[in-house]
Amino acid sequence: MARTRYATDRGLVARMGATMFLLGLVFVGFFVGLFFLANYYFSRHGGTGYSADPLIVLATLIGIGVAVGGYFWSDKIALRTSRARIVTPADGEQAARLHAIVDRLCAMADMPKPQVAIAPTDMPNAFATGRNSNKAVVCATSGILRRLNNDELEGVLAHEMSHVAHKDVAVMTIASVIGIVAALMIRLAFYSELFGGGRRGGGRGNNNAYAGLLMLGVMLIGMVVYAISFLLIRLLSRYRELSADRSGALLTGQPSALASALVKVTGDMAKIPTRDLRAAEPLNAFYFTPAFHSRAGQLSMSQIFSTHPSLERRLAELDKIAKQLGR
Repeated sequence: MARTRYATDRGLVARMGATMFLLGLVFVGFFVGLFFLANYYFSRHGGTGYSADPLIVLATLIGIGVAVGGYFWSDKIALRTSRARIVTPADGEQAARLHAIVDRLCAMADMPKPQVAIAPTDMPNAFATGRNSNKAVVCATSGILRRLNNDELEGVLAHEMSHVAHKDVAVMTIASVIGIVAALMIRLAFYSELFGGGRRGGGRGNNNAYAGLLMLGVMLIGMVVYAISFLLIRLLSRYRELSADRSGALLTGQPSALASALVKVTGDMAKIPTRDLRAAEPLNAFYFTPAFHSRAGQLSMSQIFSTHPSLERRLAELDKIAKQLGR
Protein backbone atom coordinates (compact mmCIF):
# COMPACT_ATOMS: atom_id res chain seq x y z
CA MET A 1 0.00 0.00 0.00
CA ALA A 2 1.23 3.52 -0.80
CA ARG A 3 2.18 5.74 2.15
CA THR A 4 -0.84 7.96 2.51
CA ARG A 5 -3.32 8.84 5.24
CA TYR A 6 -5.82 6.37 3.87
CA ALA A 7 -6.58 3.72 6.49
CA THR A 8 -4.54 0.56 5.96
CA ASP A 9 -6.74 -2.43 5.22
CA ARG A 10 -4.90 -5.57 6.31
CA GLY A 11 -7.77 -7.68 5.03
CA LEU A 12 -7.29 -6.26 1.54
CA VAL A 13 -3.52 -6.74 1.70
CA ALA A 14 -4.00 -10.35 2.82
CA ARG A 15 -6.56 -11.04 0.11
CA MET A 16 -4.39 -9.51 -2.61
CA GLY A 17 -1.46 -11.65 -1.44
CA ALA A 18 -3.59 -14.80 -1.24
CA THR A 19 -5.09 -14.16 -4.68
CA MET A 20 -1.66 -13.69 -6.25
CA PHE A 21 -0.37 -16.84 -4.52
CA LEU A 22 -3.33 -18.99 -5.57
CA LEU A 23 -3.24 -17.66 -9.12
CA GLY A 24 0.48 -18.45 -9.18
CA LEU A 25 -0.30 -22.05 -8.23
CA VAL A 26 -2.99 -22.19 -10.91
CA PHE A 27 -0.53 -20.73 -13.43
CA VAL A 28 2.05 -23.42 -12.63
CA GLY A 29 -0.59 -26.15 -12.68
CA PHE A 30 -1.82 -24.84 -16.02
CA PHE A 31 1.51 -25.29 -17.77
CA VAL A 32 2.33 -28.55 -15.98
CA GLY A 33 -0.98 -29.94 -17.23
CA LEU A 34 -0.26 -28.77 -20.78
CA PHE A 35 3.25 -30.24 -20.63
CA PHE A 36 2.08 -33.67 -19.53
CA LEU A 37 -0.76 -33.63 -22.04
CA ALA A 38 1.61 -32.85 -24.92
CA ASN A 39 4.22 -35.28 -23.61
CA TYR A 40 1.66 -38.08 -23.46
CA TYR A 41 0.64 -37.43 -27.05
CA PHE A 42 4.19 -37.43 -28.41
CA SER A 43 5.19 -40.49 -26.37
CA ARG A 44 2.39 -42.39 -28.13
CA HIS A 45 3.45 -41.26 -31.59
CA GLY A 46 7.22 -41.09 -31.49
CA GLY A 47 7.35 -37.32 -31.81
CA THR A 48 5.37 -37.23 -35.04
CA GLY A 49 2.14 -35.43 -35.81
CA TYR A 50 0.81 -32.19 -34.40
CA SER A 51 2.94 -30.06 -32.07
CA ALA A 52 1.20 -28.09 -29.33
CA ASP A 53 4.35 -26.13 -28.44
CA PRO A 54 3.70 -23.18 -30.84
CA LEU A 55 0.14 -22.92 -29.53
CA ILE A 56 1.28 -22.73 -25.90
CA VAL A 57 4.06 -20.25 -26.66
CA LEU A 58 1.82 -18.02 -28.80
CA ALA A 59 -1.00 -17.88 -26.22
CA THR A 60 1.46 -17.17 -23.40
CA LEU A 61 3.23 -14.38 -25.29
CA ILE A 62 -0.04 -12.73 -26.32
CA GLY A 63 -1.49 -13.03 -22.81
CA ILE A 64 1.60 -11.55 -21.16
CA GLY A 65 1.71 -8.80 -23.78
CA VAL A 66 -1.92 -7.87 -23.11
CA ALA A 67 -1.35 -7.87 -19.34
CA VAL A 68 1.83 -5.77 -19.59
CA GLY A 69 0.09 -3.32 -21.91
CA GLY A 70 -2.85 -3.09 -19.52
CA TYR A 71 -0.51 -2.51 -16.58
CA PHE A 72 1.52 0.30 -18.17
CA TRP A 73 -1.22 1.95 -20.25
CA SER A 74 -4.36 1.21 -18.23
CA ASP A 75 -5.00 4.94 -17.74
CA LYS A 76 -4.89 5.69 -21.47
CA ILE A 77 -6.98 2.62 -22.32
CA ALA A 78 -9.65 3.54 -19.75
CA LEU A 79 -9.80 7.17 -20.90
CA ARG A 80 -10.10 6.17 -24.55
CA THR A 81 -12.79 3.59 -23.76
CA SER A 82 -14.86 6.10 -21.79
CA ARG A 83 -14.16 8.93 -24.30
CA ALA A 84 -12.95 11.04 -21.36
CA ARG A 85 -10.54 13.93 -21.65
CA ILE A 86 -8.04 15.39 -19.20
CA VAL A 87 -9.21 18.77 -17.91
CA THR A 88 -7.66 21.72 -16.07
CA PRO A 89 -9.39 24.10 -13.62
CA ALA A 90 -9.70 26.59 -16.48
CA ASP A 91 -11.85 24.23 -18.58
CA GLY A 92 -15.17 25.31 -17.16
CA GLU A 93 -17.23 25.25 -14.00
CA GLN A 94 -17.46 21.45 -13.77
CA ALA A 95 -13.72 21.04 -14.23
CA ALA A 96 -12.94 23.72 -11.62
CA ARG A 97 -15.29 22.09 -9.11
CA LEU A 98 -13.79 18.64 -9.75
CA HIS A 99 -10.22 19.94 -9.35
CA ALA A 100 -11.09 21.71 -6.10
CA ILE A 101 -12.44 18.51 -4.55
CA VAL A 102 -9.47 16.44 -5.76
CA ASP A 103 -7.07 19.07 -4.36
CA ARG A 104 -8.79 18.87 -0.98
CA LEU A 105 -8.66 15.06 -0.93
CA CYS A 106 -4.98 15.00 -1.91
CA ALA A 107 -4.20 17.37 0.96
CA MET A 108 -6.21 15.23 3.38
CA ALA A 109 -4.63 11.98 2.18
CA ASP A 110 -1.10 13.40 1.71
CA MET A 111 -0.77 11.87 -1.75
CA PRO A 112 0.27 13.20 -5.18
CA LYS A 113 -2.48 14.77 -7.21
CA PRO A 114 -3.69 12.52 -10.04
CA GLN A 115 -4.70 13.77 -13.45
CA VAL A 116 -8.35 14.80 -13.57
CA ALA A 117 -10.70 13.85 -16.41
CA ILE A 118 -14.36 14.19 -17.34
CA ALA A 119 -16.28 11.67 -19.45
CA PRO A 120 -19.07 13.17 -21.59
CA THR A 121 -21.91 10.83 -20.64
CA ASP A 122 -25.10 11.21 -18.64
CA MET A 123 -24.44 7.91 -16.87
CA PRO A 124 -23.62 8.87 -13.25
CA ASN A 125 -20.30 7.21 -12.42
CA ALA A 126 -16.62 7.68 -11.69
CA PHE A 127 -13.43 5.64 -11.80
CA ALA A 128 -9.71 5.85 -11.05
CA THR A 129 -6.93 4.00 -12.80
CA GLY A 130 -3.15 3.95 -13.00
CA ARG A 131 -0.40 1.66 -11.79
CA ASN A 132 0.77 4.04 -9.02
CA SER A 133 0.07 7.43 -7.44
CA ASN A 134 2.30 9.26 -9.93
CA LYS A 135 0.52 7.75 -12.97
CA ALA A 136 -3.04 7.89 -11.67
CA VAL A 137 -6.11 9.39 -13.31
CA VAL A 138 -9.42 10.08 -11.57
CA CYS A 139 -12.40 10.52 -13.85
CA ALA A 140 -15.98 11.62 -13.22
CA THR A 141 -18.79 11.60 -15.74
CA SER A 142 -20.74 14.73 -16.51
CA GLY A 143 -23.80 12.85 -15.27
CA ILE A 144 -22.43 12.34 -11.76
CA LEU A 145 -21.18 15.92 -11.58
CA ARG A 146 -24.67 17.13 -12.36
CA ARG A 147 -26.44 14.89 -9.84
CA LEU A 148 -24.29 14.97 -6.69
CA ASN A 149 -23.60 17.79 -4.23
CA ASN A 150 -20.05 18.53 -3.12
CA ASP A 151 -20.06 16.26 -0.05
CA GLU A 152 -21.41 13.32 -2.03
CA LEU A 153 -18.97 13.87 -4.88
CA GLU A 154 -16.11 14.12 -2.38
CA GLY A 155 -17.11 10.74 -0.93
CA VAL A 156 -17.15 9.13 -4.38
CA LEU A 157 -13.76 10.56 -5.35
CA ALA A 158 -12.29 9.55 -1.98
CA HIS A 159 -13.46 6.01 -2.71
CA GLU A 160 -11.86 6.05 -6.16
CA MET A 161 -8.56 7.55 -5.02
CA SER A 162 -8.27 4.88 -2.31
CA HIS A 163 -7.94 2.30 -5.11
CA VAL A 164 -4.79 4.13 -6.18
CA ALA A 165 -3.47 4.39 -2.61
CA HIS A 166 -4.10 0.67 -1.99
CA LYS A 167 -2.53 -0.27 -5.37
CA ASP A 168 -5.31 -2.77 -5.97
CA VAL A 169 -5.74 -1.63 -9.59
CA ALA A 170 -2.20 -2.80 -10.33
CA VAL A 171 -2.76 -6.10 -8.51
CA MET A 172 -5.99 -6.75 -10.41
CA THR A 173 -4.18 -6.12 -13.72
CA ILE A 174 -1.34 -8.51 -12.87
CA ALA A 175 -3.77 -11.13 -11.55
CA SER A 176 -5.69 -11.10 -14.82
CA VAL A 177 -2.75 -12.48 -16.86
CA ILE A 178 -3.54 -16.15 -16.17
CA GLY A 179 -7.16 -15.67 -17.20
CA ILE A 180 -6.08 -13.93 -20.39
CA VAL A 181 -3.63 -16.73 -21.26
CA ALA A 182 -6.23 -19.43 -20.52
CA ALA A 183 -8.91 -17.69 -22.61
CA LEU A 184 -6.50 -17.30 -25.53
CA MET A 185 -5.47 -20.94 -25.23
CA ILE A 186 -9.12 -22.03 -25.48
CA ARG A 187 -9.71 -19.91 -28.57
CA LEU A 188 -6.49 -20.88 -30.33
CA ALA A 189 -7.06 -24.59 -29.64
CA PHE A 190 -10.63 -24.33 -30.88
CA TYR A 191 -9.76 -22.53 -34.11
CA SER A 192 -6.71 -24.75 -34.66
CA GLU A 193 -8.90 -27.85 -34.58
CA LEU A 194 -11.78 -26.17 -36.42
CA PHE A 195 -9.60 -25.26 -39.39
CA GLY A 196 -7.77 -28.58 -39.57
CA GLY A 197 -4.77 -27.83 -37.38
CA GLY A 198 -4.85 -31.35 -35.95
CA ARG A 199 -4.52 -33.04 -39.36
CA ARG A 200 -0.78 -32.80 -39.80
CA GLY A 201 0.25 -36.37 -39.25
CA GLY A 202 0.84 -37.43 -42.83
CA GLY A 203 -2.77 -38.41 -43.39
CA ARG A 204 -2.82 -41.13 -40.75
CA GLY A 205 -6.23 -41.46 -39.11
CA ASN A 206 -4.89 -42.32 -35.64
CA ASN A 207 -2.69 -39.24 -35.56
CA ASN A 208 -5.63 -37.09 -36.60
CA ALA A 209 -7.82 -38.56 -33.87
CA TYR A 210 -5.21 -38.20 -31.14
CA ALA A 211 -4.37 -34.67 -32.26
CA GLY A 212 -8.06 -33.82 -31.93
CA LEU A 213 -8.08 -35.28 -28.41
CA LEU A 214 -4.98 -33.25 -27.60
CA MET A 215 -6.69 -30.02 -28.63
CA LEU A 216 -9.80 -31.01 -26.67
CA GLY A 217 -7.62 -31.57 -23.61
CA VAL A 218 -6.00 -28.15 -24.05
CA MET A 219 -9.45 -26.52 -24.24
CA LEU A 220 -10.68 -28.35 -21.13
CA ILE A 221 -7.61 -27.38 -19.10
CA GLY A 222 -7.96 -23.79 -20.30
CA MET A 223 -11.63 -23.65 -19.32
CA VAL A 224 -10.95 -24.97 -15.80
CA VAL A 225 -8.08 -22.51 -15.26
CA TYR A 226 -10.11 -19.61 -16.65
CA ALA A 227 -13.04 -20.43 -14.35
CA ILE A 228 -10.79 -20.56 -11.26
CA SER A 229 -9.00 -17.30 -12.10
CA PHE A 230 -12.34 -15.61 -12.92
CA LEU A 231 -13.82 -16.51 -9.53
CA LEU A 232 -10.70 -15.51 -7.57
CA ILE A 233 -10.53 -12.12 -9.27
CA ARG A 234 -14.26 -11.49 -8.74
CA LEU A 235 -13.96 -12.29 -5.03
CA LEU A 236 -11.03 -9.88 -4.68
CA SER A 237 -12.85 -7.23 -6.71
CA ARG A 238 -15.91 -7.24 -4.44
CA TYR A 239 -13.80 -6.95 -1.30
CA ARG A 240 -11.69 -4.12 -2.69
CA GLU A 241 -14.85 -2.10 -3.34
CA LEU A 242 -15.91 -2.50 0.29
CA SER A 243 -12.38 -1.56 1.36
CA ALA A 244 -12.50 1.58 -0.81
CA ASP A 245 -15.87 2.54 0.70
CA ARG A 246 -14.44 2.17 4.19
CA SER A 247 -11.18 3.99 3.48
CA GLY A 248 -12.93 6.84 1.66
CA ALA A 249 -15.53 7.27 4.41
CA LEU A 250 -12.87 7.31 7.14
CA LEU A 251 -10.79 9.85 5.24
CA THR A 252 -13.63 12.31 4.75
CA GLY A 253 -15.38 11.47 8.01
CA GLN A 254 -18.73 11.49 6.19
CA PRO A 255 -19.94 7.94 5.53
CA SER A 256 -23.50 9.24 5.20
CA ALA A 257 -22.50 11.38 2.21
CA LEU A 258 -20.99 8.35 0.46
CA ALA A 259 -24.10 6.31 1.26
CA SER A 260 -26.28 9.06 -0.17
CA ALA A 261 -24.17 9.10 -3.34
CA LEU A 262 -24.52 5.32 -3.68
CA VAL A 263 -28.31 5.51 -3.41
CA LYS A 264 -28.55 8.38 -5.90
CA VAL A 265 -26.19 6.85 -8.45
CA THR A 266 -27.75 3.38 -8.24
CA GLY A 267 -31.28 4.76 -8.53
CA ASP A 268 -30.50 7.04 -11.44
CA MET A 269 -28.61 4.27 -13.28
CA ALA A 270 -31.96 2.63 -13.99
CA LYS A 271 -32.97 5.71 -16.00
CA ILE A 272 -30.00 5.46 -18.38
CA PRO A 273 -30.74 3.87 -21.80
CA THR A 274 -29.66 0.23 -22.00
CA ARG A 275 -27.46 0.87 -25.04
CA ASP A 276 -25.41 3.40 -23.04
CA LEU A 277 -25.03 0.95 -20.15
CA ARG A 278 -23.92 -1.77 -22.56
CA ALA A 279 -21.32 0.59 -24.01
CA ALA A 280 -19.97 1.18 -20.49
CA GLU A 281 -19.63 -2.52 -19.60
CA PRO A 282 -15.90 -2.82 -20.51
CA LEU A 283 -15.15 -0.49 -17.57
CA ASN A 284 -17.61 -2.09 -15.15
CA ALA A 285 -14.87 -3.32 -12.80
CA PHE A 286 -13.39 0.18 -12.61
CA TYR A 287 -16.59 2.10 -11.96
CA PHE A 288 -17.86 3.35 -8.61
CA THR A 289 -21.03 1.32 -9.18
CA PRO A 290 -21.63 -1.29 -11.92
CA ALA A 291 -23.75 -0.40 -14.91
CA PHE A 292 -26.21 -3.25 -14.22
CA HIS A 293 -27.73 -4.29 -10.90
CA SER A 294 -29.68 -7.33 -9.79
CA ARG A 295 -32.99 -6.85 -8.06
CA ALA A 296 -32.70 -6.43 -4.32
CA GLY A 297 -33.08 -9.58 -2.25
CA GLN A 298 -32.61 -11.96 -5.18
CA LEU A 299 -29.56 -14.21 -5.45
CA SER A 300 -28.69 -14.48 -9.11
CA MET A 301 -25.75 -15.47 -11.27
CA SER A 302 -25.07 -11.79 -11.94
CA GLN A 303 -24.68 -11.20 -8.19
CA ILE A 304 -22.41 -14.22 -7.75
CA PHE A 305 -20.12 -13.10 -10.58
CA SER A 306 -20.44 -9.36 -10.00
CA THR A 307 -17.38 -7.15 -9.67
CA HIS A 308 -19.15 -5.14 -6.93
CA PRO A 309 -20.96 -6.10 -3.71
CA SER A 310 -24.67 -5.42 -3.50
CA LEU A 311 -25.97 -1.95 -2.65
CA GLU A 312 -27.48 -3.32 0.57
CA ARG A 313 -24.10 -4.72 1.68
CA ARG A 314 -22.29 -1.46 0.96
CA LEU A 315 -24.87 0.63 2.81
CA ALA A 316 -24.74 -1.72 5.80
CA GLU A 317 -20.95 -1.40 6.00
CA LEU A 318 -21.14 2.38 5.76
CA ASP A 319 -23.74 2.40 8.54
CA LYS A 320 -21.27 0.49 10.76
CA ILE A 321 -18.61 3.12 10.05
CA ALA A 322 -21.04 5.92 10.89
CA LYS A 323 -21.74 4.28 14.26
CA GLN A 324 -18.01 3.90 14.91
CA LEU A 325 -17.55 7.61 14.24
CA GLY A 326 -20.51 8.41 16.49
CA ARG A 327 -22.64 9.79 13.66
